[in-house]
Amino acid sequence: MAEGCAVTLVSRSAETLATAKAQLLQAMPAAPVHTVVANLSAADQAQAAWADAEAQGGAVDVLVNCAGAAKRIPPDELAPQAWHDAMHAKFFPYVHMMGEASRAMGARGRGCIVNVIGAGGKAGVLAPKGVRVNGINPGATHTGRLDAGLSAIAAMNGSTREAVLENMLRTVPMGRLAQPEEIASTVVFLASAAASYITGAILTMDGGSTATVV
Repeated sequence: MAEGCAVTLVSRSAETLATAKAQLLQAMPAAPVHTVVANLSAADQAQAAWADAEAQGGAVDVLVNCAGAAKRIPPDELAPQAWHDAMHAKFFPYVHMMGEASRAMGARGRGCIVNVIGAGGKAGVLAPKGVRVNGINPGATHTGRLDAGLSAIAAMNGSTREAVLENMLRTVPMGRLAQPEEIASTVVFLASAAASYITGAILTMDGGSTATVV
């Protein structure tokens, strides 16, 4: 919104959407914020959510896919259904929304898709249609999901959250967790004209844990 955009938020949870909208409006009271309750793992709901977004705010120029999925589960308790749940929570929503975006943006000859991935991934090439696709792989980021993961690991190891976090940070040269705002700033950059020649790229943001300088 600080970039002058109208924003449509999509989530399965009306409560989550209300909280997110309130936070955005607290920062920018006059900003246009629209919300859509939808389960994007269902193709028909993704299609309806896209149509709703365009009906409310006009043509969508930027799609940001950002879903947290995987949960920390002890190996002995990891059932096949957990893999299916993770794919339906993250992979299929991204695919469904990218399908809608690629058709609409490709027809207009412009657009930008940013996938916040968090694990290895590849981006499809839509550049000839004027659509850029990039991915971001955040490392450990200070979110509620990470806090829950720390508690789960601590319980598995008979340790404490503080000890688990300290051990995690030993692998991060910058010595701290990423903040959600840092990931968001990178999304804004990749979606902006400043990144107009960047497509098919995967950007790792892990505080130097997998640093390459050559």
